[in-house]
Amino acid sequence: MIGDKLVITEYHRSAAAAIFNKLKNILVDADKPVAVTVAGESGCGKSETAAVLAELCDEAGYKALILQQDDYFVYPPKTNHRKREEDLNWVGLQEVKLSLIEENIDTIKSSSESELIKPLVNYNEDSVTNENVSIEGIKVVVVEGTYTTTIRNADLKAFIDRDYRQTKKARLKRSRDPHTDFLEKVLSIEHEIIAAHKKLADIIIPAPEEERENSN
Repeated sequence: MIGDKLVITEYHRSAAAAIFNKLKNILVDADKPVAVTVAGESGCGKSETAAVLAELCDEAGYKALILQQDDYFVYPPKTNHRKREEDLNWVGLQEVKLSLIEENIDTIKSSSESELIKPLVNYNEDSVTNENVSIEGIKVVVVEGTYTTTIRNADLKAFIDRDYRQTKKARLKRSRDPHTDFLEKVLSIEHEIIAAHKKLADIIIPAPEEERENSN
């Protein structure tokens, strides 16, 4: 997504290393590209962890491509926010074209195309366009986003176990939207949905020790 910013810390590097250690075992025997998802609540570090994970894959000789769930929302960010204000029931999996992510993964895994046409969100312009991405030689597809644990054709599913209360400081540092009571309502709804996906994960990344201590 155009307009996104990452603040990578040692926590994200450690999380990515843990995922990569598990991913390596799958890559050794893989005869086609492998898809790994990085999911969790807003502000938990999905984008940062995915970025580091892709770097680790590239360094090990497995060319990686990141797909961001943010690019696959039905509506661009500011329009989607207005939809939520009109009806809080809009918050959930229906906001995202998850089936299109799965189709794009299938295209990459089939190795029948050299290019992928995927959506691209421009946050500042509140628009969605398409971009052509080279998928030639791709060995790993890293798919990051809140609901990506539900992706049916993922080979490895990672879940970052930090809830929206624990990540408040990180969200404020990175946030593109003002912190409001309405945003807290949205995050609370997302929490109930996303927490149920934890059981689908192959690897769970715990919150930093200080966050776990503060939540006790």
